[in-house]
Amino acid sequence: MQVLSPNQHGPSEIICVVGARPNFMKIAPIMVALNALKPHLKVTLLHTGQHYDVAMNEQYFEALGIPSPDINLEVGSGSHAVQTAEVMCRFETAMGENLPAAVLVVGDVNSTIACALVATKKGVPVIHVEAGLRSWDRGMPEEINRVLTDQISDLLFTTEPSGKDNLLREGVADSRIHFVGNVMIDTLRNNLSRAIAPAQIAADAGNPHFLDGGKGFVVVTMHRPSNVDDQAILSELITTIISISEQVPVIFPVHPRTKSMLEKFGLDKKLTTPNILLLPPMGYLEMLGLMKEAKLVLTDSGGIQEETTALGVPCITLRNNTERPITVEEGSNTIAGQDPKKIMEIFQDVMHTGGKGGRIPQFWDGHASDRIAAVIATQLGIAIPVTAQSS
Repeated sequence: MQVLSPNQHGPSEIICVVGARPNFMKIAPIMVALNALKPHLKVTLLHTGQHYDVAMNEQYFEALGIPSPDINLEVGSGSHAVQTAEVMCRFETAMGENLPAAVLVVGDVNSTIACALVATKKGVPVIHVEAGLRSWDRGMPEEINRVLTDQISDLLFTTEPSGKDNLLREGVADSRIHFVGNVMIDTLRNNLSRAIAPAQIAADAGNPHFLDGGKGFVVVTMHRPSNVDDQAILSELITTIISISEQVPVIFPVHPRTKSMLEKFGLDKKLTTPNILLLPPMGYLEMLGLMKEAKLVLTDSGGIQEETTALGVPCITLRNNTERPITVEEGSNTIAGQDPKKIMEIFQDVMHTGGKGGRIPQFWDGHASDRIAAVIATQLGIAIPVTAQSS
């Protein structure tokens, strides 16, 4: 089905939107693949500024080779409603009167739904990368963003077969859905050789002998309100992490939200043990190095579930659901929720047997962005050789 209209008087334009750090790893390979369609295609990168930490943003852009944004809306923080509304107002102004052939959004952050809404209201086709993922938990703001973005998108690119099943169930036409694989894994494969060694990370943190025991290490990340905003839940999780650290060292990059809550509840004092290395939020190459070498990762991050599956590293998801079921069905991920007993059971299994390795899902091969570019090129009638195929 043809949903994109080529510009008859020059190159067609696609505006690619990023807003928060999870978007950066997804947009990096897409920009490379779409820029290969020049001069037939003009690619404009727009950063909403939803994540406004300038130093961290620049670190990710530099590490991943993302070009500087052509447009930065500099929205900053705010409640979900305020942030979404501000992105919509500023994005509408930024689009101006010369409308692009399409607006491409990735993932499920507030910027994703905000820019998709503005585009569709102005009659501009929306392309959604990472479509069809569902946790079935409407208490997650990201779930609302996913569902609504998919309903107003014209081209929907899925990462796993369940995505298509979900979209068809919700009434999305089959002809609009393209199973292309996972662009996050494109970025992982492109940067694996550049990953920063954990020993170097520990040394840079002032603890050069942290990993000298030869036991390996466990990585922990937590940031979701369901885990860190409830004192009882967070306290149990911290107690479990301390129990794990008594057997193997734990490296814990602490999200700003988590740090604030640990301090609020007085739990930060419990983490002052020599077997837990607390770190600030990590850059992409540092985090990749930690995951690559870890014996086990505990996380509530969707992206890390995918990355550990691609690396074959056992992962415990500290949630009661996942919008990425293939990481459980085929990959190295196990859902534990916040149950200390279940977490420790999985941990002990990893220590004694090596844990769940799984296998790499279909199309998680480093070429998802090429498949996306191939579909867009076909839609816009760009007659250039494109070898990657979509399904």
